[in-house]
Amino acid sequence: MAPVILVLGGVGFIGRNFIAYIIDNNLVDHVRVADKALPATAYLSDKHKKVFDDKRVEFKQANLTNTAAVEKIFTRDDGKEFDYVFNLAAETKYGQSDEVYDERTFQLSVAVAKEAAKRKVKVFVEVSTAQVYESDKKPSAEEGKLKPWTAIAKSKLKAEEELKKISGLNLVILRPAIVYGWGDVYGITPRLIMGAVYRQLNEKMELLWTKDLKMNTVHVDDVARALWHVAATKEEKGGRTRPVTAAEIYNLADKTDTDQGKVNQHIQAIFGIDTGFQGTMISQFAKLNLESVTEDVNDKHLQPWSELCKAAGVTNTPLTPYLDKELLKDNALSVDGSKIEKELGFTYTVPQLTEQELRKVVEEFVASNMWPKGTTK
Repeated sequence: MAPVILVLGGVGFIGRNFIAYIIDNNLVDHVRVADKALPATAYLSDKHKKVFDDKRVEFKQANLTNTAAVEKIFTRDDGKEFDYVFNLAAETKYGQSDEVYDERTFQLSVAVAKEAAKRKVKVFVEVSTAQVYESDKKPSAEEGKLKPWTAIAKSKLKAEEELKKISGLNLVILRPAIVYGWGDVYGITPRLIMGAVYRQLNEKMELLWTKDLKMNTVHVDDVARALWHVAATKEEKGGRTRPVTAAEIYNLADKTDTDQGKVNQHIQAIFGIDTGFQGTMISQFAKLNLESVTEDVNDKHLQPWSELCKAAGVTNTPLTPYLDKELLKDNALSVDGSKIEKELGFTYTVPQLTEQELRKVVEEFVASNMWPKGTTK
């Protein structure tokens, strides 16, 4: 019999693509999706709207920072327990206060994991981030040095450590690189929007640092597949009737070894603009004045984007070229995503970041009227 699963934070970027994957591939008879955001207001594409309308998908609105709400979400009508629980619920917006990340990421993860352990859920999958590793040119493997460099990553790592201590929790942790694909708002998409802005301004797009700054990537379709793959494999190793095995950790990163230079090449091709880099000296100066530099950068991009949207009749969009100062620093994201292949037989179906894949992101946003038409070459 197909497993019955619970997906927390299932309306978000990774969540909606994961729900689409399990429904399209008939992997479940029933999935309960819990999220504080309603599907109707979450900028779903037509494809994802259909997925959430599928009779196998049950949506419940819930604030998972509330203990009573967590208990309620885990309680099935038939009195049985969920087989797999996937935690994708977290604060993903940059630039929030430490208190916000503590409540919406750390405390939330611990609360839902404890509930899963109490109910002896077969497998609990926690989605973390590869930003927990020390910024280094050399790819970080799972046992690499941990030194989180964003506030999101700090709260995620704290949650990981706490989850490992929970008795009876059959835990898998995934640490993806920058996730891109349809629905991405905070990953590669702000740079794509900047490409559209510089085409409009008829100017060269010059970024801080150099072309070699690593920003490794993974396609959301592969993240969705990996979520299911690790849960199914973990259950084979030790389900509810067998002893709980130690937490397993897997990175997710494609084969591109993506850096700023490679992303810029694709942006050049998609928008027909020139791109370049400020170099280390100017960038070091910017780093010392990051607050004002960030403000200037965002001021330059926000107005033209707003005008582009207005002229094209795009009145409602989650998309913005806004970049938080955490992302303007010279932190390299270099990740070795091969362990999941070697140990679990997983394969990446989108092994390369290509111009075509990035064009698809833009085209799907255009089709959903969230991106102005006619901005690409």
